[in-house]
Amino acid sequence: MEPFRTLTSLAAPLDRANVDTDQIIPKQFLKRIERTGYGDFLFFDWRQTPEGKPIADFVLNDPRYEGAKILIADKNFGCGSSREHAAWALSDYGFRVVIAPTFADIFFSNAGKNGIVLVRLSDAEVATLLQNAQKIPNYQLTVSLEEQTVSDGRGFSAKFEIDPFRKFCLLEGLDDIGLTLRHAAALDTFETKHDEAGWLKAK
Repeated sequence: MEPFRTLTSLAAPLDRANVDTDQIIPKQFLKRIERTGYGDFLFFDWRQTPEGKPIADFVLNDPRYEGAKILIADKNFGCGSSREHAAWALSDYGFRVVIAPTFADIFFSNAGKNGIVLVRLSDAEVATLLQNAQKIPNYQLTVSLEEQTVSDGRGFSAKFEIDPFRKFCLLEGLDDIGLTLRHAAALDTFETKHDEAGWLKAK
């Protein structure tokens, strides 16, 4: 997992509330066994018509937001089923930060474990960012995890809260496997002693 400290990026506005995980990554794409390749199917049903034609006014199809690594959304982002694939799809597409007033709990956990910084701001602050991203060309935000701030260099600045343990993991680039591997030496010692004890008992 790539460490996260500070990111300055174009911000894409998704002015929708209650964005559920089946819209983030529809169920028909959950059969893959890899964690990669899901970005192509992010918001699949919103990006194209049933005939496969791009929907021009959807934010990810708008060339103004090409390359955005920050997504701004309305409240209750990531509700619905607990599929971790939703976090994989956002990450694989290139998003490192999602800003919203609230997030669904399980999605919040899954996203953090996959290197995505979820920023909770007030309804009013998010409304301002959505409006700015829609109206100001090349609107960029800077998200500092170390300082726990979001700013735009135009006068907007806000602080956000984050669990200290999750912050540590994101700063260090540690997922669950990475956390375990930090104790690799102790685990090796335990296994060696366990094997030796079993061998002695067998004798």
